[in-house]
Parts: sequence; structure tokens; C-alpha cells
Amino acid sequence: MTTAVMKETDTALMAHLLRRAGFGATRDQIEEYVAKGYDETVEELLHPEYSDPEDQDLLDRYFIASVEARSVGHADPQWAWRMATTTKHLEEKIALFWHGLLAVGGIKLDHGMEMLTEIDLFRRYGLGKFRDILVQISRNPGMMYWLDNQNSHKDAPNENYGRELLELFSMGINETGEGAYTEDDVKAAARAFTGWASKPTMPPFFLGPFPMEFQFDPNDHDDGEKEFLGEVGNWNGEDIVDIIVRQRTAAEFISRRLYQFFVADEADEIEVQRLADVFEANDGEIRAVLRAIFKSDHFKSEAVRHRKVKSPTELVFGVARLTDRFDLPDLASSQLASHTMFMGQFLLNPPSVEGWHEGEEWVDSGALVERINFASTELERRDAPGIQRMVELVREAGSELSSAEYVAACLDAMGCIDLSDRTFGIIAEHASGQLPPSNEDEETDRAIEIFQLIASTPDYQYC
Repeated sequence: MTTAVMKETDTALMAHLLRRAGFGATRDQIEEYVAKGYDETVEELLHPEYSDPEDQDLLDRYFIASVEARSVGHADPQWAWRMATTTKHLEEKIALFWHGLLAVGGIKLDHGMEMLTEIDLFRRYGLGKFRDILVQISRNPGMMYWLDNQNSHKDAPNENYGRELLELFSMGINETGEGAYTEDDVKAAARAFTGWASKPTMPPFFLGPFPMEFQFDPNDHDDGEKEFLGEVGNWNGEDIVDIIVRQRTAAEFISRRLYQFFVADEADEIEVQRLADVFEANDGEIRAVLRAIFKSDHFKSEAVRHRKVKSPTELVFGVARLTDRFDLPDLASSQLASHTMFMGQFLLNPPSVEGWHEGEEWVDSGALVERINFASTELERRDAPGIQRMVELVREAGSELSSAEYVAACLDAMGCIDLSDRTFGIIAEHASGQLPPSNEDEETDRAIEIFQLIASTPDYQYC
């Protein structure tokens, strides 16, 4: 393999990694990571240093209503800014993963501050041990309110949280609706979580909402003997989580969900079992499972590239990062989350405790129009630094390019993306029918038109 071909291969692989472990990157950013090397980049992605962003004060100054956010609508500009601008790619991507899996609906909760607290919980713990993540979300006052655990008492346990913890958060069910647990296990889990609740909060009035707080009431906790998944003892909520994460079913469940989110919509069961082995060998550490994903030949193979349907969030923030136009938290950046909602993903407000149905279900006729219109509009912004740089890269590719070479240069400038042979041929044929540009403005128009055509294809709906 020649040096040029090796470099091209490395660049395509790095672009693939950054699309899956983040929301994509500009062509120049991809090259910076290529210079670091693939393995070093994976480790950098896996080890973000948790902290408030350096521009948090600026963000709070521009988005005053989100500082003590009353509602989801007040809160989502904060998270949108982070996804559009962060250099900690995987920190925000793993937060999105957990937000969809350990779902809390912001409309019922009606407390924007608490929704942001939950997203921050996922940043802080999301790459750590599964056990710790489940304990933290079980102590999250928003989750306790969302699944009615404040109404669960030792003399009248509410089964909502115990059931969803098993069915949707940690072990799952099969095609027949059965799980590796029984109704008696659900009842035992519900008893173990009695006394875990959200403390009542003061009405917001004109001062804004008060922070929500977790509350454990030992006088309302069932401290009797319980049998759960075959183990008997005076279990509390943390004990239930400890027993769950020791189950092979839990290792398979979370490995499958990580695979479907980061690799492909349809799970490869051989890979799932391999990842479950890694989960068990590393005491349930999510970071170890993701390392095993990103460094595997399976993940690096062409077979899984551009085979996963972009969620609305992946599409919107992938395009936003490509244009690189958000240097201040202005009105435009605050509206990014609204665009995901128009496409079917209302951030900070999953439709149910199941989260969102993903994969091809993201793209229906209405959502597709929104997706294409958003991408096309953003890619038309001639004054955006990212668009200017993309045009410059196409220009640097040469002035005597064939139509196919020109389209290839545009694809490369957009972050080394790929199209099917059929789609590529259609766009190349269109490019061949264009008149040669006579000045710089026409060169820019031509490049932008091809960028927009690429973003309007079915292929662009995949990452």
C-alpha cells in the first residue's frame, strides 16, 4: 500500500471514529487527529476531564433564562451549545446515549434545571462503571419523580421504577416480552427502593425553580427479607443494582445497546457476546467496552461505515460542527435543539420511558424534508468559517478536475464522507452539466451547490 493510500485510509477511518464517538469534525480537525494516531485519539476520547466548560460564564450571560431553567425550552440551549462546540466529543455523545436509555421526560418533570443536572450526571459517570451509573440515576430526584417512586411506600410499593430498571434500563426483554427475571423479582426490587424519593420542592414563583433533591426516608423503607434474582437478603436499592450488574444478561443488554448506538442499528450477536465478555472482565466499566468497540477490526471495517441512520441530534450537530459558525451563544445556537424536535427528537423530553425508537424509524417523509431543509440551509451560509474552508479545500484540489474528481473533492472537504456508486454517479453527472465558473463567486456557488446536493441524498442520512 502506498503512503498516499495509507494516509487516505487513515483519514477515512478517523472520520468514521469521530462521527460515531462524537458528532463529526471538520476536515482540518480530522487531520489533526490523524497526526496524533488512531489509538491515541481513542484514549483521548475515552478520558475527557470532567469540568464546567471554560465559557460557562459567557453561556450563562447570553442564555439568562437557562441559568435557572424552568422548563425544557429554557434548558436545551445549554446542552445544544455544548454539543455544537465541545472538544470533548465522547463526553456529550455518551450523555446522549444515556439520555435515550435512562430516559426522563422533561415535560412531566417540568423542571429544566433538573434535566440539565441529569445530563451532567451522564457526563460525570457515563464512561465509568455501569453499577455506579445505575445507582446515581436511582438517586436522581428527577428519575424518582418521573417514575413515581415518591409514591412508593413500604406498606404500598409502587412497581414503576423496579420494573423499568429491569425491563428497560439493565436487563431487557426478548421478542416474546419475557425477561431473565420474574414478576416476583419486580416486586422485590420495588420493595427495595421504597423510601427512595424526590424531596418536595418549593413552588418556583418569580425566583425561578429550586434545585431538586434526593431523599431517603428510612422510616418508609421496607427492610424485610427479599428474594431477588435467586439471592435472598435484606436488600436495599444499591443491593438490587449490585445483583443486577453481576448477571450475564445485564452484560449482554448494555453491550447490545452500546453496539447499536455506536456501531450499527442491527446488532451483531457475535460482537455483542465479545463485548459482554469485556464488560464482565472489567467490572462493568463502560469505557472498557467502548475501547473494545473502537479498537476492533469490526468497527474499523468498511462494512459498518455509513450504515447507521443518523439521529436528528447527530444530523443537526454534525452539520453545525461542519459549518463551524457558532462562536457566540446567540439566538441561532439556542434554536439548534428546536430543529431536532422538528425532526422527531425532542431533546430533554423523550416520548416515554423507552426513550426514542431509533434506526430507520427516524426517517419518515415529514422528518426527511426537515432534515434536508436544515442541512441545505446551513450549507448555504457562505460567511460561515467552515463553509469557507470547505470551498477553499475544493479549490485547492485543482482547477482541471473531472466532474467525478470534483464531487470527490467536495465529499472529502465535507469530512471524508462516502456515497453509493449510484448516488455519486448522479451528482457527478449533474456536475458535468454545469458551466465552468468564470470567477471566484461562481466557484463558491458551484461548490456550495454540490455540498447541498450531497446533504440531500439518502446516503447522507447515514453515518
